Amino acid sequence: MTGYYDLAAANDRLIELRPILEDLRRDRDAIARSQLRLAELAGSDGDRERLVGEERQALKTTVGRMEAAVRRIDDWGVTLRDIGSGLIDFPALANGRPIWLCWKLGEGDIAWWHELEAGVAGRRPLIDLE
Repeated sequence: MTGYYDLAAANDRLIELRPILEDLRRDRDAIARSQLRLAELAGSDGDRERLVGEERQALKTTVGRMEAAVRRIDDWGVTLRDIGSGLIDFPALANGRPIWLCWKLGEGDIAWWHELEAGVAGRRPLIDLE
C-alpha cells in the first residue's frame, strides 16, 4: 500500500501485523542465542564443525524469515521502528497534514500519533489530534 492510512484501516491492519511483529521479536532473540552458540563453538573439532554448520544454517533461515517479514510490513506502507518493542508507524493525514499513527506490541487499538519529525518521544493521544 502506498499513501495514507485512516484510523480504521490502520487498526484493521493490526490484525495481520501483531503476529508478524511477535514473530520478528522471537526471531531476533533466536538470532542472539544462535550467535552466542556460534561463539561457544569456535575453535572446533569435527563434531563441533557439524554443529557450527547446523547453527549457521538455522541462523540463515531465521534471517531470511525476518527479511521477508520486514518486506511485507514495508509493502503495506507501514514503518517498522523497533523490533524489540514492536513499534510501528502508519502514515496518515490530519487536517491535510502528514502525521504518523503510532502503535506498539501490547497496546490495543491505535491510540497515539506524532508529528513526522517528533518520533516516539513525541507521541500524543489521538484525542489531542487537531
